[in-house]
Amino acid sequence: MWKSGGEDLQGFYPVRPECQSDVPRTRFKSRAGKTLSARRWHAAFTEDGHLDMEKVLRRIQRGGIHPSIKGAVWEFLSGCYDPDSTFDERTKLRDLRREQYGSWKEECKNMVPVVGSGKYITMAVVSENGQPIEDSSVENQGWIVKTAVTDDRTLQWMLSLHQIGLDVARTDRYLSFYENDINQSKLWDVLAIYTWLNLDIGYVQGMNDICSPMIILFEDEADAFWCFERVMRRLRENFRATATSMGVQTQLGVLSQVIKTVDPRLHQHLEDLDGGEYLFAIRMLMVLFRREFSFLDALYLWELMWAMEYNPNMFATYEELENRNNNNAADDPKLLKRYGKFERKYVNSGNNERHSNTIAVFVVASVLQTKNKRLLKEAKGLDDVVQILGDIAGNLDAKKACKEALKIHEKFLKKANRQ
Repeated sequence: MWKSGGEDLQGFYPVRPECQSDVPRTRFKSRAGKTLSARRWHAAFTEDGHLDMEKVLRRIQRGGIHPSIKGAVWEFLSGCYDPDSTFDERTKLRDLRREQYGSWKEECKNMVPVVGSGKYITMAVVSENGQPIEDSSVENQGWIVKTAVTDDRTLQWMLSLHQIGLDVARTDRYLSFYENDINQSKLWDVLAIYTWLNLDIGYVQGMNDICSPMIILFEDEADAFWCFERVMRRLRENFRATATSMGVQTQLGVLSQVIKTVDPRLHQHLEDLDGGEYLFAIRMLMVLFRREFSFLDALYLWELMWAMEYNPNMFATYEELENRNNNNAADDPKLLKRYGKFERKYVNSGNNERHSNTIAVFVVASVLQTKNKRLLKEAKGLDDVVQILGDIAGNLDAKKACKEALKIHEKFLKKANRQ
């Protein structure tokens, strides 16, 4: 995938000319016989729309997805749709979801008319006690809150809107796509509506980096929302914060255990530098390596990880339906092939409690392993660790990182079982 040759895909996500030198170089190229092409994708469906997910996963794990079909494939990888459903069933579900999103959007628009206007908010509209901020109208498209907000839920949501806007203004600004204000406002709308529906977690910086690709991949804003919502099902606990902790610390704890098990010397060195809590890896896990890769390479990494973690029961779980695949996959080789490589190991072991042991943790571990010598030799403090890891931007091979992650996972399970 990373050798010379193959189709250059940068034209799908053009970079603004003045930003060319500031972004990591793109390494991914579509390769015939490896990358999931539009032709292979359409051939994977039966006449009535059932999808051969085993073939699709195999192709993605070999060479990613061609940009022309990324959005459609991601809807299955993220659990939006069941591969066992028909074209008609998915059309009905899509229509229902678009209608539901429209209803939520209207609800938010009634509270804040800027929603759905093609504009977005970048200045606080209310104070912490719910009082209107009158001088906010110029920054917020001429709209102000006219009366005090007394409902706690509404207030919590309104307090987050300008922060979402500030982050939207900074999100992927190097991409030509976001030169259009309408596209930025779509990103703000989706994040604002998601926040309204998930106030137990609220909005946290980094969600914008996860959501941005959906806005680019899907023409319909409602479809982008639902794909983002499904992807956040995997990630949302990382964003859950209290006064003293963040949810991602659970994954950092797993990362610490992994490195301690597979590379005790490196772990001890990091502990000696007061880095044993692995806080330097927060960004990688929160935004899934968006800063370490070019836009296209990050999407390639995501789909590799999601394909390796794929569970055919995901749709039924998310929709709270009775599971169609109640058979024990560990006892049925045919069923087992419908799982991703990473997920299969948990199915085989009968271990379902693995919420923190995502492949992303092991990808971080693989990155640390590739920098093992430099970290041991050059890192005299945490600033050095951050700088060494910062040098990987644009120099990582996504496929190789995932392969190494699987090897580290295997090694970790073997060593952990011996203890």
